[in-house]
Order: sequence, then structure tokens, then C-alpha cells
Amino acid sequence: MVVVGLMATSVLAAQEPVKKTKAPNAPYLKLAEPWPDAEATRQRRIEAENRPLFASHEPLVLTLKADFKAVNKERTENSTRRFPGTLSVGGDSSLSIPVELGSRGHSRLHVATCGWVPLRVQFKKKETAGTVFDGQSSLKLVTHCRDNDDFEQHVLREYLPYRIYGLLSPIAFRARLAKVTYVDPAGKPLTTRYGMFIEDDSDVARRAEARSIDLPRTAFKDMDQDSLMTMTLFEYMIANTDVSIVKLHNVKLMVTEQRVTYPIPYDFDYSGLVNTPYANPDPKLGITSVRDRMYRGPCSSEAEFDRALEKFREKKAEVMALYDSLPDLSTGYRKQARSYLESFYAATERSRLRKTLVDGCVRAPAM
Repeated sequence: MVVVGLMATSVLAAQEPVKKTKAPNAPYLKLAEPWPDAEATRQRRIEAENRPLFASHEPLVLTLKADFKAVNKERTENSTRRFPGTLSVGGDSSLSIPVELGSRGHSRLHVATCGWVPLRVQFKKKETAGTVFDGQSSLKLVTHCRDNDDFEQHVLREYLPYRIYGLLSPIAFRARLAKVTYVDPAGKPLTTRYGMFIEDDSDVARRAEARSIDLPRTAFKDMDQDSLMTMTLFEYMIANTDVSIVKLHNVKLMVTEQRVTYPIPYDFDYSGLVNTPYANPDPKLGITSVRDRMYRGPCSSEAEFDRALEKFREKKAEVMALYDSLPDLSTGYRKQARSYLESFYAATERSRLRKTLVDGCVRAPAM
């Protein structure tokens, strides 16, 4: 009887799926992997730079067909469940691309926050050849969260900080707007709303001739200082405190063969500039609204802050012009956003730098 029991236990154990766990030193193993030669690295950079999806800022027109009733019920963080679907470009069903959809995210997965989950769209590369998605294997799609005009506006609002950061740094996530018609399996249109594709971090890494590596507990001193200052001042500009380099929250680290580390920000829906209705600051920060700016980067001298801010000043006209580039952006928000950005430029004028950034800076090894 004992033998039978042991055999039964062994059979059951064999039938149970083995849980994959990430080795604690996995990031360092990835860092230690051999690097391709210079020519291969250059070719990979050129391929990533020339992805057709990000060759234009013109919004795409798409039809996405899937069982969205099932998709929007999947609210488990890091779920591996996938749902079959098809993606048609320009409304032409004859150009349908088979895809798999999965839910993703954190706060936007909560049903009290969003009725529509953010999506991950997975492609088979052979199916995308010759299309605008050529070369893509997996992309984040920011959805409209709730099916009304106000929440659709939030997609447009969050899109523009990606464009702003792209003006300030060559190493930035690219984004592409799309007007998406969501269709159920029977072919019934559910809604048509703006969405936003975010460049995969693997392509950002290729463009930077680096690797995207989740290095834990990275401190300010471990990063490229110019990029770090640009990123932290940008987060101050848009009033985004929902970011942590130590916890790898809403920031990706790109590491070159020479061990230079660049921090790249993403996910700006909790920023004061975007100002979504569900955004609240962490109570531990001591601010009452996401509209309250708080600098959380490395402390520097007045001269160093001034140097870092020069590119922000040089790009001011282009930054402001972005808010005229989207005809569907509401007039009221357009005016509000410009005013909010003007308040950043006023606060960081040379005559006010010491009061704004130097005197009140809280020294910390990281954020």
C-alpha cells in the first residue's frame, strides 16, 4: 500500500506544472552574456530605428477583433493567459494579421479604475512582413480605460509626454497613436477609441546599442549622469512621482557593453500633466495632489541644473507645438497643459533655480 501511495504521489507530481522562477542573479547573467560584434550591433540598431510602426506620427486606423468580454475579465497581474484575435490595418479585413492578446498593467487592471484593460499584443513576425507592424513581436497597447470621451482624451494626454521626452533624449520610448475599432467574435463593433502602441524595450535597447536589464537596487551614482538628470527633470516637468529606479517601477534600464546605464521613463498616467481622475500621489511623499511638482532626482549645483535645463529651454517651442499637433485633443486641455508647462519654465528660470531646485533638494542615494 505504501508503494502504491508513493507511485500515485509521483504521478500527481509529474502532472503538476513546474513553476518557473527567475534566478536571483538573472540580470547579471544577462549582463555577462557575450556581446555581438560591432557590425552586428550596428545592423540591429539600424533595423530598430527603421521599424515602420514608428516612422510616422500619423494615427493608424485599425480594427481589432477578439473576445473582449473574456479579455476584460482577465485582471490578474502578470497573467500569461492569451486570447486569439485579428488586427486589420486601415479597415481592410483582407489584410488581417493574427495576434494574441493579454491583459497587463497594475492600477489599470483594477475594475474600479478601468473597464477596458491595457493590452499586450503579440505577433508572429512572419505574419507582419510588409505591414506597418513589420519586425514587431510584442507591443503594449494603451487602451481607453473606460468607454467615454473623457477617458479617450487621457490616451491623447499621455501620448504627448512620450513625444516630449523624445525631444529631450535620443534614448526614449517611441509611441504611435491608433484609432482602434474593437469588434467581438461575431463581427459586431463594440466601440472606436484612440489607443497607443508603446515601443518594445528590446528595440529601445537596440537603438541605444545596449541591453534592457532589470538591475535591482540601482543608485544614482551607477547611471549616466546626463541621462539621469534629463530624466529626473523631465519627471519634475510633468509632475510624475509614480516612478522608482530602485524598484524598477515605470523606468527601464539600458546597459551598454561598456557598463554605461541609461534610465528610460514610461507610463505617465499618474503625472500632473496628464491628470487622470484616478491618479493620487503616494501619501509618504507629503504632497496632496499629483499636480504638485516634487523634484526627486540627484541634488546638484545651480550651474549643473542650469546646464541640464538648457536642452529643455532649447526645445520649448517644439514642446508647446506638440499640443497643436493633435486636432482631437480638447481645446480646454490644450490651454491647461500649456499653462502647466509654462509654470515649469517659469520656475526653472536662471533667477529662480536656487529656490526651486537647489535649496530644497533632499539628498538621497536613489529614488
